[in-house]
Amino acid sequence: MKFEPKGRTLSGHDVIFGFGAHSGVDEAPDLLRMAQQADRDGLDLLSLSDHPYIGRRLDAYAALGFILGRTQHIAGLVNVTNLPTRPAPMLARTVTSLSALSQGRVVLGMGAGGLWDRIADMGVPRLSPGAAVDAFEEAIVLVKKLSGGGPPVTYEGRHYQVHQIEPAPVAGPAVWTGSNGAKSLAATGRVADGWLPGHAADWLSERYRTSRPIIDEAAAAVGRDPREIRTIYNFPGRITDRPLPATRDGDGRWIGGSVSQWIEELTGAVLEHDASGFILFSAEQGAADLVTLGRWAAEIVPAVREAIKGSRGA
Repeated sequence: MKFEPKGRTLSGHDVIFGFGAHSGVDEAPDLLRMAQQADRDGLDLLSLSDHPYIGRRLDAYAALGFILGRTQHIAGLVNVTNLPTRPAPMLARTVTSLSALSQGRVVLGMGAGGLWDRIADMGVPRLSPGAAVDAFEEAIVLVKKLSGGGPPVTYEGRHYQVHQIEPAPVAGPAVWTGSNGAKSLAATGRVADGWLPGHAADWLSERYRTSRPIIDEAAAAVGRDPREIRTIYNFPGRITDRPLPATRDGDGRWIGGSVSQWIEELTGAVLEHDASGFILFSAEQGAADLVTLGRWAAEIVPAVREAIKGSRGA
């Protein structure tokens, strides 16, 4: 029998609003408190980082499972999975299990691996940048093959091989990547469902302008509609009581502003630049605090949703 999720799967076309959460061992009570508040307030997504070589951090997937078990609606994202330390066949089992247990409230964030000195410290064989991207693309393909039921899977890749492995009878989660280089951006276009631009770049950045066409061209080359690949932004900034004279710095990066300035900026990003979602971080690109999270969920997100709905005539 094939599992059919009943929860918030984030696989549709609605704009997604989430937040970046704390992941320190000593911050576990705050993490749960924030997740439960965000769940009550109607946010779509919480995001956790994955740095398994840092002892003071919670394991991202253990924390995510605990949080999903204590919430009802909000989905979880590891932003992004440290793939070299989590082999793809086992990662497939992890995310499909979490999906089954949470009624589909999981998104799979994927990265090729960035801090290779630290990754190698974990006993993981070091890969060249090119090989790491090859492994990253293979992993996405394999996770999808090991999801959704069907006959046993045999896969013979350069980096991953499985032989007659039964897929989980659970639909695979959407896969969002943190791709930066041209080769990994092209892989995103071929096999992924969403993209999280690196370095908190947004729709006005040079990084976006030069990167998104690579994704689109690669998608079209394999017969995909580029619009299927969503762009979701890690978006840091301050929420101020009064409007700021300028909401962007001299380099054009968003710094924040009043509630009305946030609403205007995000609504424009969706309607004029096809933004698919926003994950709030603090101005220093750290996790949001409870007060800021409350204002985000209660004052900004509902107004942006309403503005989008009104403009689209829904």
